[in-house]
Amino acid sequence: MILKTFGWSFAVTALGLVAAVFYGGWAGFGVVAILSVLEISLSFDNAVVNAGILKKMSAFWQKIFLTIGVLIAVFGMRLVFPVVIVAISAKTGPIEAVRLALNDKDRYQQLVTDAHPSIAAFGGMFLLMIFLDFIFEDRDIKWLGWIERPLAKLGKVDMLSVCIALVVLLIAAMTVATQAHQHGGVHVDKAQTVLISGVAGLITYLVVGGLSGYFENKLEEEEEREHEAEQEARKSGKKAPAVLMAGKAAFFMFLYLEVLDASFSFDGVIGAFAVTNDIVLMALGLGIGAMYVRSLTVYLVRQGTLDDYVYLEHGAHYAIGALAVILLVTIQYEIHELITGSVGVILIAWSFVSSVLRNKRLAAAEGQGSPGEKTEVSSGI
Repeated sequence: MILKTFGWSFAVTALGLVAAVFYGGWAGFGVVAILSVLEISLSFDNAVVNAGILKKMSAFWQKIFLTIGVLIAVFGMRLVFPVVIVAISAKTGPIEAVRLALNDKDRYQQLVTDAHPSIAAFGGMFLLMIFLDFIFEDRDIKWLGWIERPLAKLGKVDMLSVCIALVVLLIAAMTVATQAHQHGGVHVDKAQTVLISGVAGLITYLVVGGLSGYFENKLEEEEEREHEAEQEARKSGKKAPAVLMAGKAAFFMFLYLEVLDASFSFDGVIGAFAVTNDIVLMALGLGIGAMYVRSLTVYLVRQGTLDDYVYLEHGAHYAIGALAVILLVTIQYEIHELITGSVGVILIAWSFVSSVLRNKRLAAAEGQGSPGEKTEVSSGI
């Protein structure tokens, strides 16, 4: 079962790591390995969400998502999108960006370095909004309850996450402006670049969130209409038009999943810039990670066993928050790639261990027949 589900992922991993060694030596091997783990850790909750929706779809639409959808995810978001980011930020064409990445690494590195403030501000704000919206939402299950309970109460204030994100952006821009002033205004335009790029990242997040909400509402409307049609058909003794309604609902599910997958893919792509500026290593690492996300989605649909690890989603979002902070800090200061890559892995591993311990405590509480203890354990730390 494992080999059947993850076989293609194992094959892509082997090919990708071999290609990384030939391209960048053992250092390239290490970067690709870190990016692969980073992509998997950031997108694990994406696989859980995908599996929860995908299991409601017919076999045909499941196949569509796992074939066409994975092509869009791997080749579109993980391979093409990094080129587009560099091309826009460095004000060069995508073909020229690829040519420089392959043939003139020094010039390409300089272009990416010059464009890093805009990339970091854009990505940092996008990731920060995802983290803030997650942490300010009141959830039944809490991982770090001493942090999440008070923040959930604060989250009742409308647009609080947007306000905090803008304050953080202003602080980042002012810090850059102060540093530029102290150095004689050498980078006088850098603060403006950070502001514009950060606002663009915020707008992008709001647009993606709006589209996701739109498709989710459409999906709920279709499910309600289908349910009403079934009830009317039962009363009249006629057969309900299940195929038509199921098809429309599945179509909106597919669109919703694509928007979600694109947004989660964007996290990984932006986060990868905090690890490396080499677009070839980035494409290899993110491509490997994307294949495992696809395999995890299939595994969750077929088995459904990992849904019990309830803190994994929390760990993934804390990793996103850490990456957001790192990206914003790297606008002005350098942070070692090992720190950037390991933070997400540590948080995911911590949340996984916490989930396992929680499940053991729940099992023990059920065995002792203590409802009060069970309720306490399920509410998190």
